Amino acid sequence: MAKTIGVLTSGGDAPGMNAAVRAVCRAGLEKGMKVYGILRGYNGLLKGDYIDMNARTVSGIIQRGGTCLYTARCPEFRDIEGVKLGKQKCDELGLDGIVVIGGDGSFRGAADLSAQGVPCIGLPGTIDNDISCTEYTIGYDTAMNTAMEMIDKLKDTAQSHDRCSVVEVMGRNAGYIAINVAAAVGAEACITPEKPYDLDQIAKNMQKAIKEGKQHFVVVVAEGVGKTDYITKQIADITGIETRATVLGHVQRGGSPTVRDRVIATKMGFHAVELLEQGIGNRVVGMKDNKIYDVDIQEALSMKKPFEDELYDILQKTAF
Repeated sequence: MAKTIGVLTSGGDAPGMNAAVRAVCRAGLEKGMKVYGILRGYNGLLKGDYIDMNARTVSGIIQRGGTCLYTARCPEFRDIEGVKLGKQKCDELGLDGIVVIGGDGSFRGAADLSAQGVPCIGLPGTIDNDISCTEYTIGYDTAMNTAMEMIDKLKDTAQSHDRCSVVEVMGRNAGYIAINVAAAVGAEACITPEKPYDLDQIAKNMQKAIKEGKQHFVVVVAEGVGKTDYITKQIADITGIETRATVLGHVQRGGSPTVRDRVIATKMGFHAVELLEQGIGNRVVGMKDNKIYDVDIQEALSMKKPFEDELYDILQKTAF
């Protein structure tokens, strides 16, 4: 049974990470464990940068975006020497296990540390929802709602000026945020890395809609496509419509987490502590069929995540 555990956040921040940290801390304390908060991810582990956590440490953080433990990238942890140093630091702290909140890169570090004898449990924390072993990642819902609210505001000004607004949303190399937000705002087109796109056809659809009386449009582009300025110029050149590009950027990673993000983060954090309590490591906690479950880290990293083809088809058929 684990008596001392640590928790860290690694990689990009995501709304709901604080809810997960709070759940890990409170669950560990409830089980009689000592809980350390490791600051700035694996960097903090290697430097021995940590705090001794109690119930008050995590009071008032559940509604806050970002991560109270801070986060950072750690190139040193990609090498075996860095991992072995991490194991040494864990031994010095007397850690019986660590909960790692982050994405695929963070999970690889957790797998390497588990192989050195420190049980690690990964929690999927990323707004991109691009972790294949889980239907849902912490921060995804909040990011989508933020993007939706901002595009709704852009639609108001696009309508006032008879413009086309091309909006780039985040998601790294995945189009999950883009397709869901596009459906939510009634976008005329959605361009993602997963699907081929035809700008000439999109422009023709817009020109046809103009003849029918429509004067303003929204095109949502996933950042992984990487051609937002080009797409904006092409639409303007082909249609003759004033077209503006807006990159929403990192504002999507901030803000108070939604109910869904807070609740799922809490459930996942509690489940992670239950695993460590049993001495189980090298697992990722995820969601399958809307239920919390866990899977071997290596298996999780090898999975492929299907795109939301049904929603994409619906959008194509209802856009205009």
